Parts: sequence; structure tokens; C-alpha cells
Amino acid sequence: MGQSLVKNYIHIVFSTKYRQPLIDEGIAEDLYAYLGGMCKIMDCPPIIVGGYKDHIHILCLLSKKIPLMKLLEEVKSHSSSWIKTKGDAYEAFRWQNGYAAFSVNWKGVNAVTRYIANQKMHHSKRDFQDECRMLLRENNVEYDERYIWD
Repeated sequence: MGQSLVKNYIHIVFSTKYRQPLIDEGIAEDLYAYLGGMCKIMDCPPIIVGGYKDHIHILCLLSKKIPLMKLLEEVKSHSSSWIKTKGDAYEAFRWQNGYAAFSVNWKGVNAVTRYIANQKMHHSKRDFQDECRMLLRENNVEYDERYIWD
């Protein structure tokens, strides 16, 4: 093949350090926009960015030019620095070290988009840890409960 043709949809999930509920309504929309902008800068166009008080969901197209780990490193470090400038309430803001990432078939993009858009409703029924366990099970990811929440 004479050219490289790639289209990898990725659903990324990560939380605040110790799952602290620091993403309040005063900062959430600006944070989602900032994270989406960082994805664009990294050549990973966002489809949707959303979340809830203690975590973020990003659905984006993963660039063929950078590894997923580099995308997350840049997005998390820059957004953490940015949010700390938004007031005293955020000066100790940090993201948890790890993340979860799942490939999404193009046929599932609309369903994942709706899921991310409806985070507030989902979290009236289940917390982030239960949501994360559900996503890991649905994506057949093996994990050890002792290590995923540090």
C-alpha cells in the first residue's frame, strides 16, 4: 500500500487523584474544552470530552503519529497545570497516575458519544469505581482490584 490509512477511535477514562470531586460545574465545561484543545494540538481530534466530578472521558481519533501514552502524558500534565490557575480551590489539583483506554469500532462511536454526554445521569446511579469496573468488564480487560485505585 502506497500510503498509511488509519482511523482508530479511542475511549479514554482517567480520574482525579484519590477520585476527589474537584471537577465542579464552575470549571467543567472549560476543562472539557481545554482537554479537547489539547487533543487537537496532539493531532488526535476529539469527538466528545465529558465526565463528572472526579473523572474524565475522552473519545477521540488517535493520531498515527504519536503513541497513546504520549497523548495522555501531555493532556494530563498540561490540563493539571492549567486548572491550577483557575483559583484557590484548584491549587492542589492532580490527576491519578493511570488511565483506561478502549478501542471503539466506528459503529459504536454514536453509542459512546451518548454515554459520555450523559455522565451526570449515569452517576446518579453508580459511582466512578463501579463505572470503571463495568467498562473494564465490557472491554474484557483483566485487572487486579488492589492496584487500580492508587
